[in-house]
Amino acid sequence: MDVILLTKVANLGNIGDRVNVKSGFGRNFLLPQGKATLATADNVAKFEARRAELERAAREQLTSAEERAAAMKEFRLTIRTKAGTEGRLFGSIGTADIAEACTREGFRLARSEVRLPSGLLRTVGEHSVTVHLHADIDVTLPVLIVAED
Repeated sequence: MDVILLTKVANLGNIGDRVNVKSGFGRNFLLPQGKATLATADNVAKFEARRAELERAAREQLTSAEERAAAMKEFRLTIRTKAGTEGRLFGSIGTADIAEACTREGFRLARSEVRLPSGLLRTVGEHSVTVHLHADIDVTLPVLIVAED
């Protein structure tokens, strides 16, 4: 399936790139989310007419992500939760819990932006969590999990 990218997609290409992707990836992910359009003659002409607008929007998203990354640079998240005597949590801390805690602390963060490279957090202590703010910007967020009294 031949598509034109409307936004930058990690490991695929930049705005305006014409790429050949598997039909399932294009049909189920790129097209429904508005990240690409089919590479027909009409769509190519429409894209060229909108190219400046799309590139301006992409620059604005990148600057916004850079500002958020700079604000989070010195931030450490502390989460208090119930834990056993051996330091194991009753339950686990996932992406939704981290996003919600960051939002409470004043950093607007969506659940989809939080990446847990080693899975759910199940122990007390300090963990590194990756925050994916933009296709080009990832921030490492230290998360300290403390047992409640």
